[in-house]
Amino acid sequence: MPTEALTVAEQRTKAWLDSFVVGLNLCPFARPVIVSEGLRLTLNKSSQVEGILHGFLTELELISSSDETEIATTLLVVPNALANFEEYLGFVELAEELIEEADLEGVIQLASFHPDYRFDGEPEDSASHFTNRSPYPMIHFLREEMMERVLGEFPDSEQIPQQNIQTLETIGRSEIERRWNSLEPTDSLK
Repeated sequence: MPTEALTVAEQRTKAWLDSFVVGLNLCPFARPVIVSEGLRLTLNKSSQVEGILHGFLTELELISSSDETEIATTLLVVPNALANFEEYLGFVELAEELIEEADLEGVIQLASFHPDYRFDGEPEDSASHFTNRSPYPMIHFLREEMMERVLGEFPDSEQIPQQNIQTLETIGRSEIERRWNSLEPTDSLK
């Protein structure tokens, strides 16, 4: 992928973080991490699963061997592959197995985001899918200890998913799609 295209992918990802994750407060504790040096945003330019797997293992090693003050969380963005949602889910399943094999279960957990994310059992046109939709396939590396700490400090944290769905349903599918289609590169999270 040309450098210019990678820059666009990075900018669109930042615009999504700004507009959806922070702007709609889909993750109430994301802003401090996103605007700090604690967020590592990595673009994996590979179009082959082997290259993505190599990038995943590199990021897993990096976050697990670093301190939270250096890397709080990592987004591994895959703009050139895993466009098929089922293929993407298969990769996430493999990634979960690799975490277990690396004896990092309970240390690192993954959150998944994809342009075509669909929750099983939800109507196809449900606004709820947008809680996990992103401009490109991505895997979010989370430190479990850090998540337990911030969730413990957040009142009614178990209500966050339902509040997100309610927020999106209130906005409405057509407005969400309008916002989604207008995602443009932004400098607001620098």
